[in-house]
Amino acid sequence: DIFDSDWYTSCRLIGGADIIVIKYSVNDKTSFQELKDSYVPMVKKALNHCSVPVIISAIGARKNGVPCTCPLCTSDRRSCVTTSEGVQLAKELGATYLELHTLNDFYIQKYFGGVLEYFMIQSLNQKSSEKMKKRKKTKKCHGVQPPQLEQPEKMPILKGKASHYNADLHNLLCCCQCADVAFYPEDLSTAVEAHKIILCSVSQLFMLLFGVKSPSDAHDTSIMQLAQSLFVVEAGDPFPSSSHGVPPCVPPVRVVVKDSVFCSCLPDILHFIYSGAFQWERLEEDIKKKLKDPEKTDHVLEKVKCILKTPGKLNTVKDCRSHQIKRLYNTSLRLFFNTPVLADVIFKIQGATVPAHRAVLVARCEVMAAMFNGNYLEANSILVPVYGVTKDTFLSFLEYLYTDSCFPASILQAMSLLICAEMYQVMRLQHICELYIITQLQSMPSRELASTSLSIVSLLKKAKFHNSDCLSTWLLHFIATNYLIFSQKPEFQELSVEERNFVEMHRWPSNLYLKQLADYRNYIHSQKCHCIVM
Repeated sequence: DIFDSDWYTSCRLIGGADIIVIKYSVNDKTSFQELKDSYVPMVKKALNHCSVPVIISAIGARKNGVPCTCPLCTSDRRSCVTTSEGVQLAKELGATYLELHTLNDFYIQKYFGGVLEYFMIQSLNQKSSEKMKKRKKTKKCHGVQPPQLEQPEKMPILKGKASHYNADLHNLLCCCQCADVAFYPEDLSTAVEAHKIILCSVSQLFMLLFGVKSPSDAHDTSIMQLAQSLFVVEAGDPFPSSSHGVPPCVPPVRVVVKDSVFCSCLPDILHFIYSGAFQWERLEEDIKKKLKDPEKTDHVLEKVKCILKTPGKLNTVKDCRSHQIKRLYNTSLRLFFNTPVLADVIFKIQGATVPAHRAVLVARCEVMAAMFNGNYLEANSILVPVYGVTKDTFLSFLEYLYTDSCFPASILQAMSLLICAEMYQVMRLQHICELYIITQLQSMPSRELASTSLSIVSLLKKAKFHNSDCLSTWLLHFIATNYLIFSQKPEFQELSVEERNFVEMHRWPSNLYLKQLADYRNYIHSQKCHCIVM
C-alpha cells in the first residue's frame, strides 16, 4: 500500500519508519525477483533522503539443499534464492542480512529479535538526543521557566474490614439466645437447643419438619421419609410456625430424635451447620473420634448429607465442599428476609410493618441483642416501633444483617444507611457505606462535581456528628484537593474555622504555585513571546 501511493507520500512514510524489514521466501524465486525489480529501487531512492536501518530476512530452508553452481544446470536456481543473491541485495541497500530457517520462537528470538532490538534502541537514542537538543534551544529563548505543579497530597486510604458473619451465627448457637426448638433423645434425658430460622435456611427437611413447607411442596419424597424416620415434633405447639409471630415467652418446640447414634452426634452437626456448613473434613474427624466405629460414622455422615441435600441435585461429599455450601447463609437466609414465615418480631416504622427474626437480629447486632434480652420493653413485645430512620433505610439495614451484603442506590442513601448503622453500632456496615461514598465521589468528573447539587460540606457535618472519623477526614482532604471547585460554592462558607484552616493548609493547587504562575505569565507577556508549554 505504501508503494502504490505517489512518490512524495511513499518517501515520507518510509522516512518516518524506525526500521524497514524486507522479508522473502528462499523457495520463491519469482517473488524475490519482483521484490528486487519493483520495490528495492524505490526503497533505495527513499533512503537517499533519510537514514533508516534496513533488515533483509531470508525465510525457509532450501528444498534442494545447496544449489548447483554449474552454469548449464538452472533447475534449482530458478526455484531457490541463493545466499549470495540475498547478500548482494543487502550490500546494495546497506542492510543487515539474516537467514531464518523457520519462523519459530528460537530463530525469531535469537536472531531476528536481537537485531531488531539493537536498531530500535539506536532509533530511540537518536530521537531522545534530538528532543534534548530542542529543549536546550528552547531554554535559551526563555530565561524564566513555568512553575512545576506538584501532585496533590495523598488522601487517607480506607481498608476493608473482614466479615464475621459465620462467627456471629456460630456464637448464637453457643449462647443459645432466642432458641425456639429443642432436640431430645427418646428418653428425654438431655436437650440441645437451636433456632428454626437457621435450620430451615440450611435444609428442605427442616422446612417440612417445622411446617414452613407442606408435604405437597416436597419435590423429593426421600426427604419427607428421612424427616419422619429421624424426628418427631411433639404435639401441643399453640403457635404454628406459619403464623405472623411467636411470643417470646413460649417455650421451644420439642423435637425427639429417634436415631440414638445420630442424636449423640447432634451437637457436632449443629456446630457444623452454624459455622457455615463448609468445614466438612472437620465434621468427619469429630464424628470419627466420638463414635470410633466406621460403619456408624458413615451412617451419620450419610444422614447429614441427606439433610443438606438440595432436591434435584446429586448428593455427594463433593457437594458438601462446593462453593454453594460455602455461601450457604448469605444466600439462603435471604429467603426469610422481610417475610412473616417464622417471624417472631414485627417492626413498626412510618406506618408500615416489617417482620423479622430475633435469632438473626441478636446474632448480628449487639444493640438488638441487648434490647431483646435485657430489661427493656422490646424483650417481651412482638411489635417494636422504630424511630429516626425511613422504612427503606431500615429495610436495607435488615438486609445486611440477613445477607452480609449492602448495595446502596446513591450517596445519600449510603449516608442514611451509615447513620442507621451507627445508631445500632454495626461497624462493618458503617465502614462499607464509607467506602461506597468515597468510591462514588472519586469517580465523579470535575465538571459533574462543580455542577452537582450534592452538598459535600453537609456530608462532612453528618459524618462528624455520627462519629465516622475516617469519612470526615477523607472528605476534608477531598475538599482541599478540589479547592478551586468548592471555594466557589456557597456551602464552602459553612465550614468551621478549624476546617477552613485545614483546607487552606492542604489546598491544591497551593497559593505559592498560583503566585509563581502569575509571575510567569506576567514575564511572558512582558517579553512578548509564546509560552513554552502552550
